[in-house]
Amino acid sequence: MQIVTLLNSQYRVFDSRLEKYDVYKVETIGDAYMVVSGLPRRNGQRHVVEISCLALDLRHAVQAIPIPHKPGSFLQTRAGVNTGPVVAGVVGTRMPRYCLFGDTVNTASRMETTCEPMRIQISLSTRMSLLSAGGFIMEFRGYIEVKGKGEMATYWLEGRDGLTFGAVEVPISEDPNAEGK
Repeated sequence: MQIVTLLNSQYRVFDSRLEKYDVYKVETIGDAYMVVSGLPRRNGQRHVVEISCLALDLRHAVQAIPIPHKPGSFLQTRAGVNTGPVVAGVVGTRMPRYCLFGDTVNTASRMETTCEPMRIQISLSTRMSLLSAGGFIMEFRGYIEVKGKGEMATYWLEGRDGLTFGAVEVPISEDPNAEGK
């Protein structure tokens, strides 16, 4: 129940932050939270800016989410971002789901799984798109071994010039079905 309560707090904070960006929440599985931009509604080259700003915002927001069963401890997150083509569509009839497929999705997942806590790891394709957008602060992480891809150059997304975030309101409740206790 402690994990469910913690995840409920996390998802409620994350969901509230999504409203500020042109993004679409694809799914949550356990503690994984998958978001896309540019789908299902295309937004040109804005997708990389929207996802990157959201990742920075969520990294900021998560620091306000306490771990109830560990007093004085706060949630930590890892984020992975990759830019590229995907195949998207609704699958299933009984419980239809909007799903994303392809190498871009797999690489984004690998960016997250090989990431360090409280960091945002991005691929070279994302870095190049962010350089075109301008104003983002990035640092070369190094080459990492990525399953199915071999060695890849990766980068840390550190921030964006002039980007600020609002206060984080963390709903705390013992009952994950309770509203705003």
